[in-house]
Amino acid sequence: MTRILPRPAPARAVTRLIEAGTHPLLARIYAARGIQSRDELDYSLKAMLPPAQLKGVREAAQLLADAIEAGARMLIVADYDCDGATACAVGIRALRMFGAEVGYLVPNRFEYGYGLTPAIVELAAPMAPDVLITVDNGIASVDGVAAAREHGIATVITDHHLPGDELPEADVIVNPNQPGCEFPSKSLAGVGVMFYTMLALRAELRDRGAFEGKAEPNLADLLDLVALGTVADVVKLDHNNRILVAQGLQRIRADRMQPGIRALFAAAGRDASRATTFDMGFALGPRLNAAGRLADMSLGIECLITDDMGRALNIAQELDKLNRERRAIEAEMQEGAMANLDAIDPGARSSLVLFEPDWHQGVIGILAGRIKEKFHRPTIAFARGNPGELKGSGRSIPGLHLRDALDLVTKQAPGLVLKFGGHAMAAGLTIREDDLAQFEQLFEGIVTGLIDPANLTRSLETDGALEDSLYNLETARLLEREIWGQGFAAPIFDDTFRVENQRVLKDKHLKLQLRKGSTRLEAIQFNRADAAAPAIHAAFRLAVNEYNGVSSIQLMLEHFEAA
Repeated sequence: MTRILPRPAPARAVTRLIEAGTHPLLARIYAARGIQSRDELDYSLKAMLPPAQLKGVREAAQLLADAIEAGARMLIVADYDCDGATACAVGIRALRMFGAEVGYLVPNRFEYGYGLTPAIVELAAPMAPDVLITVDNGIASVDGVAAAREHGIATVITDHHLPGDELPEADVIVNPNQPGCEFPSKSLAGVGVMFYTMLALRAELRDRGAFEGKAEPNLADLLDLVALGTVADVVKLDHNNRILVAQGLQRIRADRMQPGIRALFAAAGRDASRATTFDMGFALGPRLNAAGRLADMSLGIECLITDDMGRALNIAQELDKLNRERRAIEAEMQEGAMANLDAIDPGARSSLVLFEPDWHQGVIGILAGRIKEKFHRPTIAFARGNPGELKGSGRSIPGLHLRDALDLVTKQAPGLVLKFGGHAMAAGLTIREDDLAQFEQLFEGIVTGLIDPANLTRSLETDGALEDSLYNLETARLLEREIWGQGFAAPIFDDTFRVENQRVLKDKHLKLQLRKGSTRLEAIQFNRADAAAPAIHAAFRLAVNEYNGVSSIQLMLEHFEAA
């Protein structure tokens, strides 16, 4: 069951936005997302939050500036997802602009796990780094930082994940979510934290006279990378993050981007001159993530740091091939998971915990997300990891903070969860295989106690009806140019339509021809093949369909029911 709920748009806010020059439709949409004034829609660089309030960023800048002046070796330890890859690329490119000697290390996730572990320090030690810089990881790396200290290696942690009870004793930590940090945006992605750290480093080097007599490096040239990592990591698009994404998209559309970003657009068959957040989240991001899920994220990082367009195109094609392989594995796993769920009534449960011995641990996060979407339950999918252990990846629904729920599991059953970490909506963990049944039972009880039963019914918030005169390409183009994403949802409208024609494509997608008054509209709902009633109430996105060089509008149905 899905409830369609209209978002209220405060009339006074709508009026203020219109009077300030905002398109009336956008004014209604923005007001429904809490926007009160045009200032919150200022996406210029001058509207960015300054780095000064980011705890640790000044100390990090001083340490890194000292290292550059001393000719010290730096090594970036990256995470294996798109956020980690883009953060690493930002660090490599910026530090090389500043004259630093810097390399990177992105360990195989299946062999070394997540974060700066002692094993990764041992892997890094033969490279003789003077400074280890983590990107998109490290806030939980207590043992790894201690191991680095034993080797005499300085550590700079740049991360955005929520800290645990104990912080690592790093030389510097830059993380907006660490205790005592007053940076107003707590939603920076890992790439955003690294970008801010590089801004602070440039300011420190400027104060030291490092750029006298030569051009100062333009870090804004890296905003295409920042935008991609921010959108792909599904962090909340608060005002500051929307600025970072808007600035990156602006450069991409103007053909001012890294060769690797251009190559990824080509591999995905997308038009960079009309780049959208949708392209980043559903075309470029998955191709980069496929490297970390099935192979080695160094492939993705190399794509982002090379200046050789030919090499970038070759790597992007490899990433595209890996992504197709990932999709095939995921489809097979999803089919097996659904078969197992045939005997379960999700309506009687508050959560779902799944495991199959042959599942690929690189794809369980995506699988958990797919199952969560289908059944609207917090879902954790497990695959075998080290001998006797299971690695799990979870996805949650509004109303349940997944990391907090796992934290309660550890408190109620110490030792049951070997390690865990994450956010409100996504988390990872490791347990012993023999403890799966106990974990499932305890997790279900904790979720049941934490979540409001009303949140177990899917709610689809919409922006109401779309005026008949706005069903056109101009409106669709207007909407696709804006910045949408997590916490600042793309507009969904709802209305009643008459169904004039319908057919199933590829046995799983329903293509419809709808009528609204005198207007005939093409529509499609993916992954739904059951026939529609003669009249339907539908929630939809207004999209542009490109076919044989012809552009037309198409309704992308999110949900429909008989009217």
